[in-house]
Amino acid sequence: MREVKTHLLLLLVAAVWGSTWAVGRFLSYGLDDARANMGPATSAWLRYVFAVAGFLAWCWIYRNMDGPRVLPKGEKAWKYTFWMALLGTMGYQLLFMNGMKWTAAGDASMIIPMNPVFTVLLAAPLLGQRLSPRMVLGLLIGLIGVAIVIGWSPNTEIPFEHRLLGGVMIGLAALMWAATSNLTKMALLDGTIGTSLEIVVWYSIIGWVLLTPWMLFEIWQSGIPIPNATEWISVAYLGIISTVLTYAWFARGIDRIGATAASSYVFLVPVFGVLGGWLFLDENIGASMLAGFFLVILGVREVQKQSELITSG
Repeated sequence: MREVKTHLLLLLVAAVWGSTWAVGRFLSYGLDDARANMGPATSAWLRYVFAVAGFLAWCWIYRNMDGPRVLPKGEKAWKYTFWMALLGTMGYQLLFMNGMKWTAAGDASMIIPMNPVFTVLLAAPLLGQRLSPRMVLGLLIGLIGVAIVIGWSPNTEIPFEHRLLGGVMIGLAALMWAATSNLTKMALLDGTIGTSLEIVVWYSIIGWVLLTPWMLFEIWQSGIPIPNATEWISVAYLGIISTVLTYAWFARGIDRIGATAASSYVFLVPVFGVLGGWLFLDENIGASMLAGFFLVILGVREVQKQSELITSG
């Protein structure tokens, strides 16, 4: 019974993560009958107001139970934290929110599964992992899938050049997150700078600080936004539910059924992403999405399989 509850919880995590694409599109672009009140940088900054508040509350609640430290200790920990904050929070959020301004939520959700491929490929220069020809083949298959999603998207009401720009931004966001994943592995292997939870708390706080100048510049250009109730609920949802709670739920899933089984639920995120765009934003669903998704997953699985063989060998 406990294992069934864990799988249901991970299914909920995938659904929440999938819904973030529609929410991000709404905050960055708006709806057909109204444009968004906030800019991408302001939306990202406000998201992390809620996320940082949630992480700080977490630290306070578990302060007497070997809970996470609020800030890193030591020069090495600060260096790791700065780079992860720069890439995983500031870089990823700016690219994600700006990308959602230009492309459909369903299209974007089909691109982000390339993240595991980028993680494995970046492990070569960062962690010294060897690349094989089949890994490169997997990358090419995945990129063909992405090209199909962008080039033959059923959401033709969005101009192709806009979809292309948004797709490139989302792809770069995946690359940023892949770099952060490898830096996290390096930090944990170092063994001196804390737990995975502490690292997430640290780079969330520092990344929020790094987002502040972008937010201020955006406000200086466009004026102070006046978010409506739906936008406030949306940024709170992204900050608390999608960032803080789902991290805790996903970590619990890894503890109970293992990293491999838990990670398999990530492949359901694009499914919920497409459904979210269809339900909430009236986006289109077409055969090209299915074909592109199949090729992306095929490429990802090939890269992951080869990585596991090299690691075990």
